[in-house]
Amino acid sequence: MKRSYLRGLAGAFAAAMISVALPAGAQDLTIGLGANVTSIDPHFHNLSPNSNVATHFFNKLIDQDEQQKLMPGLATEWKALDNTTWEFKLRRGVKFHDGSDFTADDVVATLKRVPWVPNSPSSFRIYTQAITAHEIVDPYTIRFKTAAPYPLLPTDLSTIFIVSKKHEQSPTGDFNNGKAAIGTGPFKFVEYVPGDRIVGARNDAYWGKKTDWAKVTLKLITNNSARVAALLAGDVQVIEAVPATDHARLKTNANVSLAQIVGNRVIYLHVDSFRDQTPHATDKAGAVLPNNPLKDVRVRRALSKAINRPAISERIMEGLAIPAGGVLAEGFFGSSPKLKPDAMDPEGAKKLLTEAGYPNGFGLTIHGPNDRYPNDEKVLQAIGPMFNRIGIDTKVVTLPWATFASQGSAPNYAYSLMLVGWGAGTGEASSPLRSLLMTVGPGRGGSNRGRYSNPKVDELINQALATVDDAKRDKLLQEATEVAMADVGLIPLHYQINVWATRKGLTYKPRADEYTLAMSVSRTN
Repeated sequence: MKRSYLRGLAGAFAAAMISVALPAGAQDLTIGLGANVTSIDPHFHNLSPNSNVATHFFNKLIDQDEQQKLMPGLATEWKALDNTTWEFKLRRGVKFHDGSDFTADDVVATLKRVPWVPNSPSSFRIYTQAITAHEIVDPYTIRFKTAAPYPLLPTDLSTIFIVSKKHEQSPTGDFNNGKAAIGTGPFKFVEYVPGDRIVGARNDAYWGKKTDWAKVTLKLITNNSARVAALLAGDVQVIEAVPATDHARLKTNANVSLAQIVGNRVIYLHVDSFRDQTPHATDKAGAVLPNNPLKDVRVRRALSKAINRPAISERIMEGLAIPAGGVLAEGFFGSSPKLKPDAMDPEGAKKLLTEAGYPNGFGLTIHGPNDRYPNDEKVLQAIGPMFNRIGIDTKVVTLPWATFASQGSAPNYAYSLMLVGWGAGTGEASSPLRSLLMTVGPGRGGSNRGRYSNPKVDELINQALATVDDAKRDKLLQEATEVAMADVGLIPLHYQINVWATRKGLTYKPRADEYTLAMSVSRTN
């Protein structure tokens, strides 16, 4: 009832074309975010919504522009001194929000903290583990040693937020309550109310370009209709993740501007291909099967062939998605042009199930979030009947993201088949490959919820990570993805097209990494 009411409310606002433009000279900005945040600690959870928020308060050595190209951050320059040594020159005159100086000691403390953070659901360690030693040449020069040639070190470090050495071992709770949330970023932390809002005040001593906004409030509005209604009412001035169902009418609203870009995120199904018995694969009577059918590549391939990706992209996503055959959209480094989405083939899927010993199918429960990705619940509800069509008696269970993520990640691994998404924080294919498809181990496979393991995939990824030549590394990443997709290490569904909407008088510079940053909001009048 509440959802239908909010949908109707949003429609009424759109129909009335209510004009609540930004007041002239307004200094406060309120942004409606579409996904929940699990922490303010920038090292706790390798999750895009967390990193998006952290960007307001913390900086990285190397930044990324809207297309994820590297640019100077807290480091002004970097270079390889030899095959295993990188030197970074640090920006002078940078102050933390408490007035202390930023130096190389803070970089070292950050790198020590990343693998230390307790109970991390998905660690940033994958981006720091290549560093085997460091040398502080002077307070503003630091050198990193790697065991082997590692050309991706600058790219990896563009994902790591720098914290003060004072908080090297501050617990995550101290970041959430603000005690340790002291960065060098464009905003100072003011408040975090879990599930509701994050508030920041402009850092007038910021080393970089000053933001127009004296105060920013990041409102967590995971309900799509409520987020659109808040924009049209003027309660927020910017929203992310514009719902596909509202895209067409917002596009014709004179009081709203839209911006969009093909993003770095793939929405996919992770498959429990590890356990000998998986909890949600059953016989037709509901008893858990003694053997896990998802360990058989023919079953995984059958599930992929059962899915009508164009229908999901065109109807459920209303054109704001691209059917996926790999882990990163075309045009990104390491994306293979050979990989095309599996065509829907129910008869071929049934044949594969028969070959695998399941001529009559089996029972399967698929899990996913209902408040994390655009139309996540609708996508799952559409996939259920597609699986039913090939003889898989399918139940769909959706949960709030916080619950879903905690149960689906290590050490719980509570699901057999789950819908999730991955945004390539580095802007290239090693990010999803390392996190989603490498064998789970220290510093790798941090978000491999299906615990997929293939030595050939691991070998190709490791080769790529040690290959300095860009063209050769590109090919190795492509090959690793091709091998993993042939083995159905995961089932790709679609690549997201990211859409933002702003009130009249404002524009947003769209980003491939999905980040919604107050610093990227500009006035047009």
